[in-house]
Amino acid sequence: MNTVIVGAQWGDEGKGKIIDILAREADYIVRYQGGNNAGHTVVIGKEKFILHLIPSGILHAGKVCMIGNGVVIDPQALISEIEGLKSKGIKINSNFLIDNRVHIIFPYHRVLDSLREDRKGRASIGTTRRGIGPCYADKAARIGLRLCDLFDEQSFAKRLKEILGEKNEILKKVYNFKGFGFKEVYDTYCGYSRKIKKYSSDCYRVLNQAAKDGKNVLFEGAQGTLLDIDYGTYPYVTSSSAIAGGASPGTGIGPSRIDKIIGVVKAYTTRVGEGPFPTEFSAKLMTAIQKKGEEFGATTGRSRRCGWFDSVLARYSAIINGLDEIAVTKLDVLDGLKTLNICTGYRYNNKMLMDFPSNTEILNKIEPVYEEHPGWEEDTSRILEYSRLPLNSRKYLKRIAELLETKVSIISVGSERKQTIFV
Repeated sequence: MNTVIVGAQWGDEGKGKIIDILAREADYIVRYQGGNNAGHTVVIGKEKFILHLIPSGILHAGKVCMIGNGVVIDPQALISEIEGLKSKGIKINSNFLIDNRVHIIFPYHRVLDSLREDRKGRASIGTTRRGIGPCYADKAARIGLRLCDLFDEQSFAKRLKEILGEKNEILKKVYNFKGFGFKEVYDTYCGYSRKIKKYSSDCYRVLNQAAKDGKNVLFEGAQGTLLDIDYGTYPYVTSSSAIAGGASPGTGIGPSRIDKIIGVVKAYTTRVGEGPFPTEFSAKLMTAIQKKGEEFGATTGRSRRCGWFDSVLARYSAIINGLDEIAVTKLDVLDGLKTLNICTGYRYNNKMLMDFPSNTEILNKIEPVYEEHPGWEEDTSRILEYSRLPLNSRKYLKRIAELLETKVSIISVGSERKQTIFV
């Protein structure tokens, strides 16, 4: 079965753990969008692995992990990640492939990302400043450089000179930044390409043959639906198709070959960076949940904003992605709360909105309408069977499933692999 795992909120839903668990039954695990602006955390025993580009399936023996053409790669970050995993005894050789069509992040992408954010001041959108957006912009403008372009060093030199000429003009005249010298960038990236060339492949061929052979493929998304370039809270979004539909153009496998789509949600809601957040907690509860849930970004270390479960937002995600099932993570973080709220609608200009608005200004002005639910006192982190969960927690999960019109199939009650309940 070919399955897509997608974030159904603003990212950071705990996809890394869900992918890691489902990877046990997969033959291939493929990342289909984003860059090293994402982070998946997996805890195995006392060891914590934070992955930014390589699929978390790499932690399982006998699996083939791929980075699809829809991803943008910073070679320095990728090489560092590979070396870090190898130092922990993780095998990375023929079990890891990179599509040779991936676009490459250069130093000017990172600098432009930072300079633009600084220029916006308080109006900044809160990017990770890793050059992801500018790289995708060059891809769309047809002036990007792909992994395969780096392998022909003569052609690469010619194109890089042209691109640097334009980028340096922008950096100097718009941002008063000195720009980049050709030789240093060229030599550095030729060195990177020699190190990662052995992993280069036509991944679409491998994947489509795997599908014909009846292999199980797991497609891994980064970020979340509400950060999608089209369907997210624009402009406070990422620069790629973070929804399940992005798996097809991001890997070269036809949509008809995808069998199941699983959306991952937290038992509450979080987001990193700027942008509207209708169900955001008060300061006191925010601090408590951030501490208990360890709500700090795996990539940037920034504190995540936290709020009540927003079923309007999550139902929108369920529709956009065509979710077959949902995995609910961090249920244990809500242990001990006397009451819980679920947002079931928005009030705007004395009208009830049951659908997620596309206009960011409206989102900034809406008032969430809540349903109150009784909490539970018991510790859920050691429970391994659904029937043993506290009654109120099961009612809470049932209500989420009803509101999203999607069944709950997986419940996570902690960061470790064993702290997982299959329904």
